[in-house]
Amino acid sequence: MDSTRAVTRVVAEFATTWLDGPRPSVCVGLSGGADSLALTATAVGAGLDVTALVVDHGLQKGSAGVAARAAETARGLGADARVLEVRVGTRGGLEAAARDARYAALDAAREGRPVLLAHTADDQAETVLLGLARGSGARSIAGMRAWKAPWGRPLLQVRRMQTLAVCTELGLAMHHDPHNRDPRFTRVRLRAEVIPLLDDVLRGGVVDALVRTADGLQDDNDALDGWADAVWEKAGTPAGLEIAPLHDLPRAVRTRVIRRWLIDIGATEPTHRVIGAVDRLVVGPAAGSAQVAIGGDPGVRTVVERVGETLTVRLTKR
Repeated sequence: MDSTRAVTRVVAEFATTWLDGPRPSVCVGLSGGADSLALTATAVGAGLDVTALVVDHGLQKGSAGVAARAAETARGLGADARVLEVRVGTRGGLEAAARDARYAALDAAREGRPVLLAHTADDQAETVLLGLARGSGARSIAGMRAWKAPWGRPLLQVRRMQTLAVCTELGLAMHHDPHNRDPRFTRVRLRAEVIPLLDDVLRGGVVDALVRTADGLQDDNDALDGWADAVWEKAGTPAGLEIAPLHDLPRAVRTRVIRRWLIDIGATEPTHRVIGAVDRLVVGPAAGSAQVAIGGDPGVRTVVERVGETLTVRLTKR
């Protein structure tokens, strides 16, 4: 039972650090796979009041049965359990659409409680590699955070082999999702091909190194975000974003202020390209005709433009 005790300690330490009360009430996102079963079991073992939320995406034949068995297993471990049926759309591809549907269902069902998710160190390594390949900056390469309310990830320092060991020690029947072996999905190929190759070439330790990279970048991001927040207090006005407080800032801070403003005016997770284009309005010559499209609805486009020493936003017809 060595793995079970070790992972239970990790979950208990997470709860002490991030959650309130001697027996916090939490939800756990449970798929029936090894990672989420291990998290459910060790969260109960750590003394948390656990409700397992099992999302049935309806994407595979027999998914309702898989969800029902996962819920029953959770109850056998001492947790409450609910099955959440969702409809998966098509926006952004199957993987992204399923993720969006899952998070929306978990958020709607949590009833004010935090939701613990079973992402492991291996998942974090994959996330860092994906961010690196996209070239989307330090925020993306920093990966997933252990805590970003209401989402908690206690297992980010735990390897997948440990969650498998927990399930073996406790005699838990794991569901093996065929999507996790489908090479159509980028994450599957990273897991099955890229990371093993990197481990071979670099003589091991790749997952741990990528996790350390994420942790270090999160600390850097926190420091830069704090600086940007202080500038935002001066630069953000009802009329727009004042440019003068942005003069002489390092680009890393300036672009964070711009990102904060774009989100404030309704942009949804602005891309590296959009933030860079708006930044060029700030550092370039004052030209009222220059503008950057940041989104919009059919028939209407939302654009940012520089008017004198202020960035403003307006709607235009397409």
